[in-house]
Amino acid sequence: MAAAERRDCGALATIPAVFKGIEHFAIASPNPKRLADWYTANLEFEVTFEYAGNYFVQAANGGLIEIVLAEGERPESGYRTPGLRHIAILVDDFDAAYDQLASQGVKFEGEPYTNEGNRLVFFKDPDGNLIHLIKRSKPIG
Repeated sequence: MAAAERRDCGALATIPAVFKGIEHFAIASPNPKRLADWYTANLEFEVTFEYAGNYFVQAANGGLIEIVLAEGERPESGYRTPGLRHIAILVDDFDAAYDQLASQGVKFEGEPYTNEGNRLVFFKDPDGNLIHLIKRSKPIG
């Protein structure tokens, strides 16, 4: 959206949007190269930028993940622990994506299921970050 509508003193005004969206998010990894390689080999991401041992990997739809060197130990976390919970990977052909990941040795956290018409399955990357495939029945937002 090129402009945002905002109520100001009771009047409707059109102003340029200041915040354009999520440009990237970062994952701290004990081995950024290994994790970047995993995303490229398993999820068809591409390394688009590297600096000082950190990597930007990009999905086919343009989504970016920055992978940086971790410091310290990873705390234990569960599905509802406060903080970032999962990375959702959008697919057009759920069964083909699932079969491809299974053939690459990805271990799933359960069986695929349907929720409100969407197909989902969870798995983890080599660092333990929770990921899920999703095939949406209709776009949201």
